[in-house]
Amino acid sequence: MGDDEELTYSEAGVDIGASEAATAALVSAVGDSEGDYAGLLDIGDRYLALATDGVGTKLLVAEALGDYSTVGIDCIAMNANDLVAAGVRPVAFVDYLAVDEPDETFAQQVGEGLAAGAEEANIELVGGETAVMPEVINGLDLAGTCAGLAAKDDIFEGHAEPGDALVGFRSSGIHSNGLTLARKAATRTHDYDDAFPGDGYETVGEALLEPTRLYTDLLDPMREHDVRGAAHVTGGGWTNLERLGDNRYVVDDAFEPQPVFEFVQSEGNVSDEEMHRTFNMGTGFVAALDPENAEALAEATDGRVIGRVEDGDGVSIRGLEL
Repeated sequence: MGDDEELTYSEAGVDIGASEAATAALVSAVGDSEGDYAGLLDIGDRYLALATDGVGTKLLVAEALGDYSTVGIDCIAMNANDLVAAGVRPVAFVDYLAVDEPDETFAQQVGEGLAAGAEEANIELVGGETAVMPEVINGLDLAGTCAGLAAKDDIFEGHAEPGDALVGFRSSGIHSNGLTLARKAATRTHDYDDAFPGDGYETVGEALLEPTRLYTDLLDPMREHDVRGAAHVTGGGWTNLERLGDNRYVVDDAFEPQPVFEFVQSEGNVSDEEMHRTFNMGTGFVAALDPENAEALAEATDGRVIGRVEDGDGVSIRGLEL
């Protein structure tokens, strides 16, 4: 593929449609659980919730730079944020580090990131596992599971209603999704240690490694303002809003994308639609609630009203229909 040809997530190596089909097959085989973002287990007067996720190919950027100090934050955030989207308070985390050979230096860096993420999320690291598997793993993989608790009345309904307002919250950058596409685009003509052409970062690699924002501080304000449902904008980009139900989601005041997105789009010649189907594009978390409460929620947090819910289907944003 030439440097001027349009790059897509599928051509970069990740077919979202195939991934969703594989996930559906797995869920069908094991049986579905209650909850879209977290599995909910009824334990009497409350729910025990579990979410599991990994850091993904962002680890390859960390490996290239020899800097694993922030990927532990990503691992915590990708899991804890899913619990928050369900209305669950994260309380504990266990990690799983698989390596082809043990290395004290990167293990310590990973551990420092996990500790920093746990402190920010106000959760406990209660254990973990390091597996050495030279014939299975090339380099390392980092994943984890987060446990949370919620009174039954605290769980979000999970479904938006026509007439609801959408309150969005800024992302910190690319987070930990779409890195396969971002890496392919960024390295067409750059190395990770090249100077970043935009503001805020010294190198290309630093821009891609910006850790995922934690949204655990939003849980109490969202409950206080009767949020009906929330969406963590991860894999699939803005189509994550459709997890809030079969409605039309009109986003007319989203946060502006950070310079890293402009860089990826330019270097990879990626279409606007592909960018919004892959990345958070500046907004990492969205809550749906009664419009009478929306401005108050925005004022109580760092959010803002970014749109509304209507009858229909799909997501409308920046002139795109997703």
